[in-house]
Amino acid sequence: MGTFTTSDGTTLAYHSAGGSNPLVCLPGGPMQNASYLGDLGGLPDTLVLDLRGTGASQEADPRTYRADRQVDDVEALRQHLGLDRISVLGHSAGGTLAVLYAQRYPQHVEHLVLVAPSPRVVGIDVTDADRRAVAEQRRGEPWFAEAFAAFEDIWAGNATEENFARIAPFSYGRWDDEARALDEHPRNDEGARQFYAEGALDPEQTRKALATLDAPTLLLAGEYDVALPPDRAREYAALFRDAELVVQPGAGHFPFVDDRVAFTAAVTGMLQRIP
Repeated sequence: MGTFTTSDGTTLAYHSAGGSNPLVCLPGGPMQNASYLGDLGGLPDTLVLDLRGTGASQEADPRTYRADRQVDDVEALRQHLGLDRISVLGHSAGGTLAVLYAQRYPQHVEHLVLVAPSPRVVGIDVTDADRRAVAEQRRGEPWFAEAFAAFEDIWAGNATEENFARIAPFSYGRWDDEARALDEHPRNDEGARQFYAEGALDPEQTRKALATLDAPTLLLAGEYDVALPPDRAREYAALFRDAELVVQPGAGHFPFVDDRVAFTAAVTGMLQRIP
C-alpha cells in the first residue's frame, strides 16, 4: 500500500499490483470500499485508489466527497506517481469521477476505460422501461420471480431498502457466493449522499468535453446490466470522439466477476492502443 497527500492535506491510500505505468482504477458505489474490485478480473499493473473517507484513506470534510471535488485527488495521485499521462479506469460511479477527471485534465489522460459507468454525469436517463426490458431476459433464473416482484414494487413507488436488496441478483451475470460477497464490502454512507450533491455535475459541459477528448476510450457494458442497459451504453459511447463500445455477453454490472477472461481481454486490448 502507498499513500500520498492531496491539495487540501488529506492523506489517501492506494493499492498497486506493480508496474511503472499502472492503470489507475477508481471504485464505484458511490464511495464503496475499493476492496470489492478484488483483482479486477486479473488485470495486470493496476493501481486501485481508496477514495477519501473509504478504505485506508483519511476521512475528510463531507463536502469534499462531492464527485467534482474529488477530481483533484486523482490529479494529486498522478503527480505523486510522477507520470505525465495516466490510463484511468472507473467502475460504476467511479466512471463519473474518471469522466470528470478527463474533462478537467484531458492532457493527462492516456486511455479512458469506463466499466458499467453511471450515465448521470452525461445526463442520460435510464427509465423503468429500460430496466424492465433487460430484467425480462432473466426469466429462466431460479431467483427471477422474487427479484422481479421487488422490482415491480420499486416501480410502483415502494423503493425500500428491503426491495433494493431483493433485486440484487439482477446486477450479476450469475448469482452465486462470489456475487453475494460483493455486497458485504462497506461504503461511506455520508460520502455516498454527498457524491452527487447539487453542483457536482454539469452534463451539458461534460458532453462538450467528451466530444473533443483526444484519448482512446473503452466503454464496457454488461448484456444484463439493469443500471446501464446496452441501449443506453450505446447512447453514452456515441458522445465520445473516439470510443469503442463492448457489450460483454452474459455480464451484469460487475463484468470483471462474471467473465474474467472476456473482461481482461477487452481492457488489455484497449490499453495496447497507441494514443
